[in-house]
Amino acid sequence: MDWSKTRMTSLDCDDEDKSISSESSGGGMQEITPNIQQHHFREDLEIWNADEIGMTLKMIPFADKAQELLDLNLIDENTDPAILNIALLLACWNSEIQNVQRLLQTYNVDVNFQDLKGRTPLHLCCINGDHFITKLLLRHNAIAHIWDSTEKVTPLHCAASAGSAECCIHLLKNGAQINSGIEKKSALAYAVQKNAVNCVKTLLQYGANPNTPQVYTETPLHVAATYGHAESMKLLLDYGAVVGSQFGRRRLTALHLAAEEDFHECVKLLLDAGANINSLNVDDQTPLHLACLSQAVKTVEVLIERGANVHSIYKDGRTALHAAIVKESRFWDCARLLLEANVDPNRVDNFGYSPLHIAALNEFSSCVLLLLDFGADITARTNGGISALSFIVRRTPEVIPKYVAKFDSAVKVNDHEIGDVDCEIKLDFRVLVPNFERGETELLLAFIEVGQKHVLKHPLSETFLFLKWRRIRKFFLFSLFYHFVFVLMFTIYILGVYVRDCDRDDDITDAASDCRAPTYIVPVGYVVILLNMILLLKEIFQMAHGFNSYANYWENWLQWLIIIGVFSCSNPHKLISKYDISLVPMWQHHVAAIVIWLVWLELMLIVGRFPIFGLYIQMFQTVAINFSKFLLAYCCLLIAFALSFGVLFPNYPSFEYVPWALLKTVIMMSGELEFEDIFYGDDEQKKDEDDDPQVKYPVTSHIVFFTFVLLITIILTNLMVGLAVSDIQGLQDSAGLDRLSRQAELVSRLESFLFSKLLKKAPSKILRWCQQKSLLRSSRYHLQFNIKPNDPREKRIPRDIINSIYKLVAERRDRNQSIRRRKRRNNMSLFNEYEDSLIKNTYSEIELRQTPTIRAFRHHTMSDTPTGTLQKPLLYDSSSTQYLKVSSDISDPSTPSLRKQIKVIIDTQDSILIKLNSIAKDISTIKNQKM
Repeated sequence: MDWSKTRMTSLDCDDEDKSISSESSGGGMQEITPNIQQHHFREDLEIWNADEIGMTLKMIPFADKAQELLDLNLIDENTDPAILNIALLLACWNSEIQNVQRLLQTYNVDVNFQDLKGRTPLHLCCINGDHFITKLLLRHNAIAHIWDSTEKVTPLHCAASAGSAECCIHLLKNGAQINSGIEKKSALAYAVQKNAVNCVKTLLQYGANPNTPQVYTETPLHVAATYGHAESMKLLLDYGAVVGSQFGRRRLTALHLAAEEDFHECVKLLLDAGANINSLNVDDQTPLHLACLSQAVKTVEVLIERGANVHSIYKDGRTALHAAIVKESRFWDCARLLLEANVDPNRVDNFGYSPLHIAALNEFSSCVLLLLDFGADITARTNGGISALSFIVRRTPEVIPKYVAKFDSAVKVNDHEIGDVDCEIKLDFRVLVPNFERGETELLLAFIEVGQKHVLKHPLSETFLFLKWRRIRKFFLFSLFYHFVFVLMFTIYILGVYVRDCDRDDDITDAASDCRAPTYIVPVGYVVILLNMILLLKEIFQMAHGFNSYANYWENWLQWLIIIGVFSCSNPHKLISKYDISLVPMWQHHVAAIVIWLVWLELMLIVGRFPIFGLYIQMFQTVAINFSKFLLAYCCLLIAFALSFGVLFPNYPSFEYVPWALLKTVIMMSGELEFEDIFYGDDEQKKDEDDDPQVKYPVTSHIVFFTFVLLITIILTNLMVGLAVSDIQGLQDSAGLDRLSRQAELVSRLESFLFSKLLKKAPSKILRWCQQKSLLRSSRYHLQFNIKPNDPREKRIPRDIINSIYKLVAERRDRNQSIRRRKRRNNMSLFNEYEDSLIKNTYSEIELRQTPTIRAFRHHTMSDTPTGTLQKPLLYDSSSTQYLKVSSDISDPSTPSLRKQIKVIIDTQDSILIKLNSIAKDISTIKNQKM
């Protein structure tokens, strides 16, 4: 018996949490491998290793001599008693029953002699399952209940480990204690581990306790669940094993262990015995969680059928669906079972990761598609702000075309022909709104963020954005009106306070003094401060709503500069008494000059948010940015010429100082060269400086100036103009897509504010009114829009969008018709092949069936009746697809019975021919109809 080779199987364990993603902005750590620890009851199924026992026996003094005497049968009365005792151990270990019997009956051996590990002959024969030697030793007063040197193993443990019910019975009848070692591991546990059903049954019948007195310790039921021994488990349950006992520091029940190892039969037994299907371990994991982590599909199916809670969460807020998508082997089956059980596919863990995030990160394309089919939110974001769509684009890009194909299926046409006036096309926008709670443009914004702007050109998306803009533009008109009033008031204040050239020595009592501000300036100043305070509150709200997105939008920082600048230069309280403009500090004039420019710039950008003006503002922004890069690239050349001019023209005012020289050089790029003034000067200057030449370094000055004109004014300026034209042309080519992108971003920003969590304490009626006015529908189940593309009265959406929708439907119809025609041709080809094969096979079968009888008749007539002839009774006309009967001439057959048989054959043939002709006609009719 090679019991030493049987080992306990185990799974790799990992207590450490693992990062779900290498993304630094992911917002947290999350394990993607199951947090499963194998339950190491013993390294081996047996108590001792066979090689270890053999080595220990050889280490006993005189063991070699005792083995030699046993092999040569030289043991006699003169043999040393110590050697006899060793020989008994060796004989019991080697199951040499004759030597054992001779030693016990003939010589005075110590039947309870122990080796170096405290093992007696009874231990050794029981571990081999040798009940004959066991019975023999017990007859010679061997102690049935004796411990080894570690006080862990008795002969009963050894017998149970060997699975020998006979040895157990002999030991129990001779005083063995059946529950010895129950605090650690009892004989019953070893029998269950061996799956020795008869031994388990015997021990239970003799009163073995299937439970342990200490909590959180191993029970035989845990052992049976770990190894999937269903028969042993059933016996334990029948004899009162407690199904709810927990084991180890993880507090695992037998149901946890069986579910983790996918022993679904054991799971059924435990559930039938009343096990708590939703019991929790130390990590708040249910058996369903462990089954999903192990991807035990059969067990998952059983647990769901028995009513397991698919919505329960465990460590870090994860669900069973999170656990099912951690490994590649059978994730799809487990996920499908959970989704069919109505588990929430959008439940996120404590780090914001949804099952869709995990599936995309692990590059499980099929699982991503499965989750999307069951309503997973592709716009869900982690705590770090990363959307599931972002992971899908980077890890499973093959999913994107399949997902976008859903947009086509959302455009449906009624039963009318698409050319009819009554043809109605229904656009279902629900595919664009996966999460109704975060607004209606979140999906389109997510596509823009990941660089998939082409999705916006789909007729469904374009129609949706047009309708959204039409509903939400009232808010932008209000924003434009508010900023216009703010700019107007601030401009009036600037004109009344800062534009006048006030001589600070004037007497302000003079009504005509330039230092006296108009009387309306003070109230205008307070209005400006009030409007600026409202803008400040708006910016604070936007910052609190989402700081990361707020900080990435440069116009927000421009708004902060405006707010700070307006507060700095708006001080009507200083003018309230004397209206004296001279009281305004000089530094505020500098601030006012900059702020008034920024205010009007901001108004221009707000105007550019509207679709009709957006392209022009974007052109300006693009050219300005590229021009800045252009200047940065060639700044060294400009500095070189500025310094050179400063050296060559020291008497020209614009080149006296280096900063002025740089400014003058940049201005000269525009063509303002002032050649005459630089080289010749004006007439008055010539009269004053007759002796002082205008150009001190004539030749070098002319060469450098000519080089500047050539390189900067001609080449560099034309290059800059060409670059600007190229940028504008590119913007015009992508104008439509950019316009849709701007619309989506604006609508999404406004919706994010309206649905912000910060507005929960706002007046509900006002907030609800704003939300309803911004949404297309109040319910996600009514996000549909019907149009009649051929009706000239259809004015709700632009004609170009209607044409795009019509083109999409027409192309899909043509494509479907082409597919149907191709299938029809393939089917007809297969049908024709089957028809020809059927006809030929039928003809061959008729020929084969009638050949033996006709041959016999022919042989008979040729021998007895020479005049007898037989013509071929069947011909097939392939041109007309008909079976033709040819007359059979049978002359004077000598045997009446043979004549009768032939008559029956011919009649049968005629009836078959009639049926075949009918089938052929039906086939021809069908073919004509299909053509």
